[in-house]
Amino acid sequence: MYVSNKVKELPPYLFSSFQKKKQELIANGVDVIDLGIGAPDLPTPKFIIDKLCEEAQNPSNHRYSPYDGSAEFREAVAYYYERRYGVRLDPDTEILTLIGSKEGIANLIQAAINPGDTVIIPDPGYPAYQTAVHLAGGKSVYLPLDHQHDYIPMFDQLSDQDRHAAKLLFLNYPSNPTAATAELNTFMEAITFGEENGIAIVHDAAYDLVTFDGYKAPSILQVPNAKEIAVEFGSLSKSFNMTGWRIGYVVGNKTLIQALATLKSNIDTSQFLAIQKAAAIALRSDLSGVKKHTMIVKERMERMYHGLVEAGFDVQKPKGSIFIWPRILAGYTSAAFAEKLLDEAGIIVTPGTAFGPSGEGYIRMALSVPVERIDEVIRRIKEFNRKGVSS
Repeated sequence: MYVSNKVKELPPYLFSSFQKKKQELIANGVDVIDLGIGAPDLPTPKFIIDKLCEEAQNPSNHRYSPYDGSAEFREAVAYYYERRYGVRLDPDTEILTLIGSKEGIANLIQAAINPGDTVIIPDPGYPAYQTAVHLAGGKSVYLPLDHQHDYIPMFDQLSDQDRHAAKLLFLNYPSNPTAATAELNTFMEAITFGEENGIAIVHDAAYDLVTFDGYKAPSILQVPNAKEIAVEFGSLSKSFNMTGWRIGYVVGNKTLIQALATLKSNIDTSQFLAIQKAAAIALRSDLSGVKKHTMIVKERMERMYHGLVEAGFDVQKPKGSIFIWPRILAGYTSAAFAEKLLDEAGIIVTPGTAFGPSGEGYIRMALSVPVERIDEVIRRIKEFNRKGVSS
């Protein structure tokens, strides 16, 4: 059978290898605690499920969706942006429905670049960016991020050659994997950088509603004239615990959105209409369900953060996302530490190098288990340390 070179050249998906080992350990009676994949474990709010059930009973919703998504959903996205950010969007030209933001990001790169073009991606950053660039035949260039600068972009570290060659630049706040957050001035700097260098800015805002301690994540579209060069991706997966529903959106620059819409119309026919209409109700809600679930995530974060500090880890306290990003103890690479933690403590974490070279020395832990299991994680890690792993 024939397999394309670009698929052959893809590295194995790291999470799948950990899941395989997880099943082997479980089969041998090990109580494995999985903090690897960022999959929320909390339920979708009941009012959203009720709306889905209602709409699923309507035969008209079982037809093909319009290629750009239902009017109800796009109008709900516009309502959400104006209410939350004070940003006005045209539902017909500045909003596109997605089958989850991950496919939208991958397809946008296909729609926006030609083979050989350069795309700047954050390091550390979500691995799907680099994979999508590879599949589009592009070249990835890392945008350096580090803890000393609070994981805020260091545009001055990009070479003149890369600035001139780049067509797109990706940002992601609150960040996966680092949990870093940004203020509006970071986006203002990014828009200025894009304008000066002819680079479109793509912001992945998948965790925009999952924030703590009074922090409110801004939208890049709040920057004046941002829509001239920027788009922003949003998802209901993490904020409304709707990962399996596969529903998201992209907003902003009309040209990029039209290019993506044209590509997608040749690939898919948008999402099931009943899901879109249930998602519209979610975005028009008072967000009280989101706030309730965010408080649960915050409690988990506080418990994990303080436990890791007690166990001797260097870790910054997150203000957003569903992750925590501790520096590993001395003497191990990220991959070796993660493997040893799984083998000896039954805890799955993701090595930082899965997110780029700058992730070396760190692990990502998802806050996707109840506090009782987090307490068990901390107990096991402290025991793990006592056996001689600590520096």
